[in-house]
Amino acid sequence: MTEKDECCSNIPDCCDMRGLLSFSILWLLTKRDMYGQELAEELGKMRGKRPNPGTLYPALKELEKRGLVETRKEGRKKFYVLAESGRTGVVEACEYFCTVYADIFREYGADE
Repeated sequence: MTEKDECCSNIPDCCDMRGLLSFSILWLLTKRDMYGQELAEELGKMRGKRPNPGTLYPALKELEKRGLVETRKEGRKKFYVLAESGRTGVVEACEYFCTVYADIFREYGADE
């Protein structure tokens, strides 16, 4: 088991990470284009639990509807690609996330 697996294996009940799904998808797509199953696997590694198709695909459809994600077909696979507005959006989201949670990261790290 890797350190990341250990970290995410016991997600506290108080931490509902569903609200970060769109952000997490966009972040993963900054790395490379992915098809749905790949995204689910990577999200599982990142968050400790794979989203089910009923959660993942509506989120992808919404990101596509908002122009943040585009799709491309290769054979039977549908790849999700970060659109230019998605690239801009994920940078803005990262800046916002860091601003909002900076104090938590600083305080948490101060005790170690």
